[in-house]
Amino acid sequence: MENSIQWIASLFTPGDGEVILLGLLALFTLWFIRNTINYYYGEKRKFKQMQRFAKEGDVEAQRYLARKFQKGEMVKKSCKNAAFWYQKAAFSGDEEAKGFLKKFFDTHQKKC
Repeated sequence: MENSIQWIASLFTPGDGEVILLGLLALFTLWFIRNTINYYYGEKRKFKQMQRFAKEGDVEAQRYLARKFQKGEMVKKSCKNAAFWYQKAAFSGDEEAKGFLKKFFDTHQKKC
């Protein structure tokens, strides 16, 4: 009886290799979480800066915001906001935004 208890206990007692592996896995998990959070806050900061630049009339920032709203990256997907920023960029004379705006209205007219 005592041998079977020792055998069961030995199944749940990790060896040196397993402890090292678990430690490395824990370190990797912490590193991954930290970098994910840093990336998210970096993207969030970039998005806020682009909003400020777009309101000041920067065409590239307006196009950037339109794409983010169109794809739903970092913000809730919004056809209305995407069209707004494409239109602002197009009115600023950006030919690329005019093409995007035409394509956007052709593909999203029924979805919005």
